[in-house]
Amino acid sequence: MLKLLTDVNMLQDLFDYKLISFGDYSLTLLHIFQIILLVLVSWIIILVTNRFIKAQVKSKRFDKGRGHALFQIIKYIIFVLALLGALDIVGVKLTLLLAGSAALLVGVGLGLQQVFNDIVSGIILLFEGSVSVGDIVELNNIVGRVNSISVRTSKIETRDRIVIIVPNSKLVSDNVINWSHKRDVTRFNIKVGVAYGSNVKLVMKLLVDAAKEHPDVVSNPEPTSRLIDFGESSLDFELLFFTKKMFDIEFIRSEIRVSIEEKFNKHHVTIPFPQRDLHLKSTLPNDQKKA
Repeated sequence: MLKLLTDVNMLQDLFDYKLISFGDYSLTLLHIFQIILLVLVSWIIILVTNRFIKAQVKSKRFDKGRGHALFQIIKYIIFVLALLGALDIVGVKLTLLLAGSAALLVGVGLGLQQVFNDIVSGIILLFEGSVSVGDIVELNNIVGRVNSISVRTSKIETRDRIVIIVPNSKLVSDNVINWSHKRDVTRFNIKVGVAYGSNVKLVMKLLVDAAKEHPDVVSNPEPTSRLIDFGESSLDFELLFFTKKMFDIEFIRSEIRVSIEEKFNKHHVTIPFPQRDLHLKSTLPNDQKKA
């Protein structure tokens, strides 16, 4: 029993060993141990939360974007709580710290207004879900896939496989077109003109057939075509189709156009080129007119 008490006292003395000491403040081994334990517990909670959310996404209870947003929010809350807990462990009083640095914080706040704006915008994106990870968006005529949404910035990968780092405030305040917001498929179109005198119904059928034969065009809703205008030198048609592969839409459009051109050649449907009539008017010199 005496040996046990001795060991306990030795352990207590070890934990009370002061690593840093000045004035009334001291940092002991117990503080370090408590901080390490706090970090370990926080990391375990984040890990368990991440696995739980991934399981929910896999079971289709959450979509990927919502799952990512929920995990980011929980992770940031845990980080803030862990930081506050660590400061409390080492004896830092937040009220005194804020009061002593009020003037400095005002200056820093004025200098970092845009940063704070981006951070608040990031929180809005994570909660609102108007733009989620995996969405196909168009910003300033640039189309890309959202790879990640962090607190201050988001990463968008373009079709050229270039990653653009965009401040979150741009995704909140600017006009952003979200091609895939809360939907699996998006409608696109292809416009083409044929020569006057062509069989209109045949042309519309060939356009629909070209779309249906493409493997990336969905069958529900079905592709449709329509005559949209009587042009100067052509009958103008529009092919409408839906696809899930929004990111590769330009390649899909190109392949459908090739198929349309092949079908038109097979059925002798002509795609005209613009034609203009040129009238030449000659004038005689004044002396020839008198003669």
